[in-house]
Amino acid sequence: MVDLERSFGFLVHDVARLFGRRFDLNGSRLGLTRAQCRTLSYLARNEGINQAGLADLLEIRPMTLVRQVDRMEESGWIERRPDPADRRARRLFLTDKARPVLDRIWDVATATQEEAFVRLSADDVDRLIALLRRVHGTLAERLPAPPSAVAEAPARAPRLRLARSAETVSAVEGGR
Repeated sequence: MVDLERSFGFLVHDVARLFGRRFDLNGSRLGLTRAQCRTLSYLARNEGINQAGLADLLEIRPMTLVRQVDRMEESGWIERRPDPADRRARRLFLTDKARPVLDRIWDVATATQEEAFVRLSADDVDRLIALLRRVHGTLAERLPAPPSAVAEAPARAPRLRLARSAETVSAVEGGR
């Protein structure tokens, strides 16, 4: 039987879940959901992206994002503009109302992180972040081939390398 207290996958997932719940509690005064905070954070780094691209970055279904963007546009957080290269497509931009709230989102994320690290020394925090960055780097470097491709591919087939980018890490998910 697997000891969940020593299972990396379980612990990482459960820490993320608990961090998210604490962020929700700390961020309740923002008037935004955690999903909306994530959307604004990613959009701030990728203004002008289309909805499909943003859904991909957020790792949610495009239809889920459409409903969320509809509500956020109605509330004045996000603006859809025509794509000059494709008249059927729309690009997403932050509104003037959204820009100041980004600092408040960062403040909530920072406060939540400080709560999470309260029992750790500064050296422990540095070590934890360094180790997680190494694991992140390892997992982000290579995309494993699907099982069927492994069976068909020659033994020395190169693996697909993915570009790593700091922009893919959301403050809402654990760090600045």
